[in-house]
Amino acid sequence: MVTTTSSVVVPVDPRHRLDEARLLQYLQASIPGFLPPPATLHVLQFGHGQSNPTYLLHVELNGVEKRFVLRKKPPGKLLQSAHAVEREYEVLAALGNGKTKVPVPHVYCLCTDSSVIGTPFYVMEHVEGRLFLNPSLPELKPEERRAIYWAMAETLAAIHLADVDSIGLGRYGRREDYCKRQVERWAAQYNLSTGEGKPSPDPNMLALIQWLREHVPAEDRHIGSRTGIVHGDFRLDNLVFHPTEARVIAVLDWELSTLGNQMSDIAYNCLPYVVKNKETPPSAKGYGFDEESPEGIPSLPEYLAHYCKQAAVPWPADTWTFYTALSLFRYGAICAGVYLRMLQGNASGGKRAEDTGKMALYFAATALKLIQQDSMLNASPAQSLSRSSESFVNLAACQAEDDNQRKTFGFAPSARVQELRKRILAFMETHIYPSEKELSALAFSDKKWTIHPIEEQLKKMAKSEGLWNLWIPADSAALATHLLNEDNQVSGTRGVGERLVGAGLSNLEYAHLCEILGRSVWAPQIFNCSAPDTGNMEVLLRYGNAEQQRHWLKPLLEGNIRSGFAMTEPNVASSDATNIECSIVREGNEYVINGHKWWTSGAMDPRCQLLIVMGKTNPKAALHRQQSMVLVDMNTPGVKIVRPLLVFGYDDAPHGHAEVKFENVRIPVSNLLLGEGRGFEIAQGRLGPGRLHHCMRLVGAAERAMDLMVQRAKERKAFGKTLAQQGSFSSMLAKCRLDIEQTRLLVLNAANELDLYGNKVAKGAIAMAKVAAPNTALRVLDNAIQVHGAGGVSSDFPLSHLWASARTLRIADGPDEVHLGTIAKLELQRVSKL
Repeated sequence: MVTTTSSVVVPVDPRHRLDEARLLQYLQASIPGFLPPPATLHVLQFGHGQSNPTYLLHVELNGVEKRFVLRKKPPGKLLQSAHAVEREYEVLAALGNGKTKVPVPHVYCLCTDSSVIGTPFYVMEHVEGRLFLNPSLPELKPEERRAIYWAMAETLAAIHLADVDSIGLGRYGRREDYCKRQVERWAAQYNLSTGEGKPSPDPNMLALIQWLREHVPAEDRHIGSRTGIVHGDFRLDNLVFHPTEARVIAVLDWELSTLGNQMSDIAYNCLPYVVKNKETPPSAKGYGFDEESPEGIPSLPEYLAHYCKQAAVPWPADTWTFYTALSLFRYGAICAGVYLRMLQGNASGGKRAEDTGKMALYFAATALKLIQQDSMLNASPAQSLSRSSESFVNLAACQAEDDNQRKTFGFAPSARVQELRKRILAFMETHIYPSEKELSALAFSDKKWTIHPIEEQLKKMAKSEGLWNLWIPADSAALATHLLNEDNQVSGTRGVGERLVGAGLSNLEYAHLCEILGRSVWAPQIFNCSAPDTGNMEVLLRYGNAEQQRHWLKPLLEGNIRSGFAMTEPNVASSDATNIECSIVREGNEYVINGHKWWTSGAMDPRCQLLIVMGKTNPKAALHRQQSMVLVDMNTPGVKIVRPLLVFGYDDAPHGHAEVKFENVRIPVSNLLLGEGRGFEIAQGRLGPGRLHHCMRLVGAAERAMDLMVQRAKERKAFGKTLAQQGSFSSMLAKCRLDIEQTRLLVLNAANELDLYGNKVAKGAIAMAKVAAPNTALRVLDNAIQVHGAGGVSSDFPLSHLWASARTLRIADGPDEVHLGTIAKLELQRVSKL
């Protein structure tokens, strides 16, 4: 039997009766075209759901009948911020303006005058279609079930792709720290639903709250590709489907909607894969499947991969358990609230509402079981699907199914990237290459630690041409834009953010551009794309709080200041970050830092105002939870620059590399990044893209060497013919081209994997690129130096400086040996699984 939106209505619950005469009068006065007097009104109530009472309104006059749906707040004392019908109306009105692909019913009016029917309400159109109350879809054939689930995933993706700023929902909620706030919100709601004179708190719920607080993903701290509209209660029975087609025609129940981390939405939507109906009370069936794997319904990896493809978001392997546990916790807190309202006589839903008390206990227990298990998802969708009983034919089109397919993925730059590439090449030829000698002359003079006016002039030109901050990944561009625009609204210069955050590129797209910047040691800073600033800005974007971002990230994005990264120490092998000895001790509202660092790149720059310092806050904690990262103002008492360090005789002025001592340096506790013991986590997140940026630039350095080598070989004569005519040169040149092309593919493949699967899955590809790139660049540069003869080792050509920089990158960001160990370990694991 097919359930329709008209077949789930029942007579109005006596507790929820309305003043129909007053309501009819209000509607006739408020809705244009509403049937006038003496029209009659007949009211029925939707029996499905326990939250905001919802009614079907039949209005009739002289044989003409119209139907509307009314949703209102329930009567009685309500939990704070719950049952916000006003927000439901706002989001439905915005999504229904024709600018999105989200199917929602048309809304007619919002009434906040409680004197009309007792509480605020809104009225929307009645959409006639099919409702599926059981996620197992027993009324459908297997092939129909699959189509329904695909449509559901695509509808959620459409919601998540909606541009909130363009439809007027930019202030609908805070986008950052969504999960953290959700944990606290529902913990508070749960506490209000239990206690003295109420049901007793569940120990499992209390343990779950604590676990969630300690495991909020780092990605929750920033605005990125996973932030936007969150429905909050997106599930099958809140969708109206076309009467005959597998197509959603209306999304209902937006009571919990806001802006935030959208991965929580898809996890909540996937709870039927976790909840077992056989373990729930009889009246509470419908939360999960009737059987383990209903025929025709996609497996969890299949369904999630389809959503990820449609929403253009990465596979959430590392964080899925958290999001699922959060969803179960929210469900449990909601059930506890409904159960309390039932006890107080305010909840609709009858026996189902009564059983919500048992469901609250079940959800908490289920979440704790999941937490104690291994990760719910494999590292990639392909690995997860390898365990599935059915193949997912669409996955290959979304994200490559295995390693071989990934390696043949198309890496050619898009038309947009090709255009940017042409503009950068033109800028390099016109402005940067001609300025290199003058910039280098100052860097070798007694004024080396000052900034050449040409550099600042070139930076302004790069900004004006839209070639600024191109490194900012697509998923961080929204936050960067918001931050830069925030302080410009009053001054009338709103929109500056859009000009300063680059083009919202993926790592793969940026790779084609970053390579060009590597052709000159001066280019990266001209475009505000140089290390360690890019890595530090990425840390602040992903892990900094709002105040830290306003104070430090904004001037870094604008290029007004520079920064350093203080991790490496002279007394320990710092390639193993657990060796770090620098101490960060809390004393009251301050941290006291004592430590000795060196190779703190950027610290010599007169514009450097910020150091991100890694040290130990708890030496007794687990090995990888001892380290923390803090923000240190360069002018803080106790920060002492010991000396500039030389790289094969180059001090890289005015940027420089410093030996730094921290002697009883006191900073406020608010300068801590992410939390105590999260330093290693931040370091790993920082190093993935940062290592690749170095690799990209190294390919560019090799290309510059090739150009100079060929030019020199064609012009220089020895023994009666040009160097290019010498047989040994041809062989050397061909081998260099082979090296560069192979390395470029490794780098592009690593960037692609980083985009599709994230740091953890891409670590092998990144390690291969990190070993190959500096070694290739060194071989090509060495050959170019050889072709240039004595000139090659001089400062008259950029080759020796490029070589010195490339040689350091066999050590910086992890020595070759560490990356080779990673590659070997992964290879051993791969073979052992065959």
